[in-house]
Amino acid sequence: MIGVESDNDRTCPMVKKRIQTVGTLGELGMIQRLVRALPERADVVVGPGDDCAVVRPADDARYDYLLKSDPVIEGVHFTRSTPGAAVGHKALARVLSDIAAMGGEPLWALVNLVVPASTSVARVTGIYSGLSKLARHWRVAIVGGDVARGPCLEAHVFCVGRVPRGQAVLRGGARVGDYLFVTGTLGGSRHGKHLAFQPRLAEGRWLQSRRWATAMIDLSDGLATDLRHLIRQSRVGAELFLTSIPLASAIKKSASRQTVLRHAFCDGEDYELLFTVLPANAAKLIRAWRKTFKTPCAYIGRITDRRNVIECVDARGRKVRLKATGYEHFR
Repeated sequence: MIGVESDNDRTCPMVKKRIQTVGTLGELGMIQRLVRALPERADVVVGPGDDCAVVRPADDARYDYLLKSDPVIEGVHFTRSTPGAAVGHKALARVLSDIAAMGGEPLWALVNLVVPASTSVARVTGIYSGLSKLARHWRVAIVGGDVARGPCLEAHVFCVGRVPRGQAVLRGGARVGDYLFVTGTLGGSRHGKHLAFQPRLAEGRWLQSRRWATAMIDLSDGLATDLRHLIRQSRVGAELFLTSIPLASAIKKSASRQTVLRHAFCDGEDYELLFTVLPANAAKLIRAWRKTFKTPCAYIGRITDRRNVIECVDARGRKVRLKATGYEHFR
């Protein structure tokens, strides 16, 4: 038997096989391993690795379609005391934020709900109330889904959007010299923003339709992590100007500037848009943005040729390589 010493094998040490777990592999490592052998089709324009998948239903199609799914899980994305309407809002808003990051228009959604049997009916109806309110605002039809029993409350949303053929804004379009911009403010998720944020759909579609953005991503896991996704896909590096990072008012009273910046870089769930713009278009973008939106938009850095390296530049011009990371499942 394995692990039992026999009379003829007393000098051989018992070797325990080390089992690799998801926790040791990490979220990114697990995703990379899972997608290696996934089946493909000719009508898939962009597969795993961006904010949404992009598919083209026919060679002469006017639109490409954006596909995205996301879960919200009790104990991970919300607590047992979170109102049902807030859970529903967040469940749909998360996928809409990804569609915004591609410059897309959302169309249809499916919702799968996992519910413990002890859950009150009022809580479930509250979730659908929150979902429906946001869906109506963005003219999204909720066209079906399913309900199943499980150990904790979960809502899984799948959404379909569209973008004019060949015009989805991808993570991989940034080029050396491009300017980095971000919408809104960063670091407010722990003070309630993660439940009440509004997906930047109007801003994303505007950036796409006017061809302002060369690359774009939504900030769901934190600036430190999501900027790494963008530069990895674009095969470039980045510099961030620390004095230009727009900070949420809720964190400005923290003990130190370093603590405040750590919240902005690492907390995640800001759901703002991070995007790059050609240097020649930057000033025109700022002027046009101010005439169009009340949402703040800040110039926070630039793209460099130091591939996969992010450097932070302080007020004195000193550069420090960014090592911090944002939120990652399993770690």
